[in-house]
Amino acid sequence: MIEAILNKIILFPLYIILKTRHFLFDKGIFKSKKYNIPVICIGNLSMGGTGKTPHTEYLVRELMPKYRIAVLSRGYGRRSRGFRIVTENDTAKESGDEPLQMKKKFRDLTVAVCSSRREGIDKLLALPERERPGVILLDDAFQHRWISPSVNILLTDYSSIDKRDILFPLGHLRDLPSQMKRADIVIVTKCPSELNPEEKFRRERKLSLRPSQQLLFSTLRYKEPVNIFPEADRRYVYSRYAILLTAVANPTLLHYQVLNEYKIVSKINLRDHHNFGTLDIYRINNLVKKWPKAVIFTTEKDAQRLVHNKRISKEVKERIFYIPIEVVMISEDRPLFDMIS
Repeated sequence: MIEAILNKIILFPLYIILKTRHFLFDKGIFKSKKYNIPVICIGNLSMGGTGKTPHTEYLVRELMPKYRIAVLSRGYGRRSRGFRIVTENDTAKESGDEPLQMKKKFRDLTVAVCSSRREGIDKLLALPERERPGVILLDDAFQHRWISPSVNILLTDYSSIDKRDILFPLGHLRDLPSQMKRADIVIVTKCPSELNPEEKFRRERKLSLRPSQQLLFSTLRYKEPVNIFPEADRRYVYSRYAILLTAVANPTLLHYQVLNEYKIVSKINLRDHHNFGTLDIYRINNLVKKWPKAVIFTTEKDAQRLVHNKRISKEVKERIFYIPIEVVMISEDRPLFDMIS
């Protein structure tokens, strides 16, 4: 009880700032810009870990056959500045790990990074006609209210719905829970693949959405491990032992996925978007000496920050793989593609 009261006192200034900001946008005092092409925002209320990038990739796969798509991201963690069109030859330091991941996966996709979403959209629309997008996906932009998207998609983690969270830095929320009302579509992510109707109903009741809001459920499908370096020896994938290396917001599901087939002999869990430094690589290099038969598994996002690291030993390059993930929607009454078309 005392802790809850202290939390409210400490977080009250931030609460007032967020409340005032949203009030000014809601009343039109702060102006949101609307565009004459579909702009789809994918975001969340928490600090991360809901699966924004794989859901953005899902939308890319659904929409690319019909539209010329561009993805616009802030490019978190990059050292470059201003507007940048991402190329396959970029490094994570130049474009950010998630934009680079998407560009490598979808070579014909326009991926851009810009700290100002308005500037980014304006520059995308100023591209030559044969390159100009017909639909723009805004990755992680739910809080960026200077733009009025055509569709607002909000992601919330399956396991977090039953938890009472508070604002950062004391909790994991970066926005007020009441802002869920701005979403056109809410997707409960990282669900069990077999989700019974009772569990769906319980979470639907917990979220208390408005009749106009669509509620969907998604799960993750893990695919075959992919080597990061060309000198990888795929025989290590058939080892019984694994080292888990992650620098993402929530590595729990990957941990359990690897546990299904391997004994995890060591784990390195670093903060989200962590740039692997000299000490990190030294630690990884030493782990393969300690566990010479173990395979190393990481995430696709982390792979973008590892692939250009020159300190990684030959032994690590031979046995490190990332495990790709893919979003699967669970029994949609209306496909998400139809909702946003």
